[in-house]
Amino acid sequence: MESSTSPLPPVHAIGDLRGALRAGHGFPGDLNAFEADLRHALESSSTDLTTLASVIVDYRGRIRLHEDPDFDTAVQEGIDLSMRVKREAQNGRAMSSP
Repeated sequence: MESSTSPLPPVHAIGDLRGALRAGHGFPGDLNAFEADLRHALESSSTDLTTLASVIVDYRGRIRLHEDPDFDTAVQEGIDLSMRVKREAQNGRAMSSP
């Protein structure tokens, strides 16, 4: 995954998140998903803004993950481990079959 060329701006408020997502920080589709999640959180909240805060925290984390140079490596290691475990499980079943 190629990271954006512009430096990561502060992402503390809704406007900051929108700006960062518009500038290409984040994963593909995050800007539209953020707006939909934000709209849903605002529509479903009356006085409790916990859902809204969760949306902000989630997308701030997604932006930071996208910008982390080690993220791709960690994801690939997880995929490789999953594939190895799956192969080993399939080989174990094949060996125990008559």
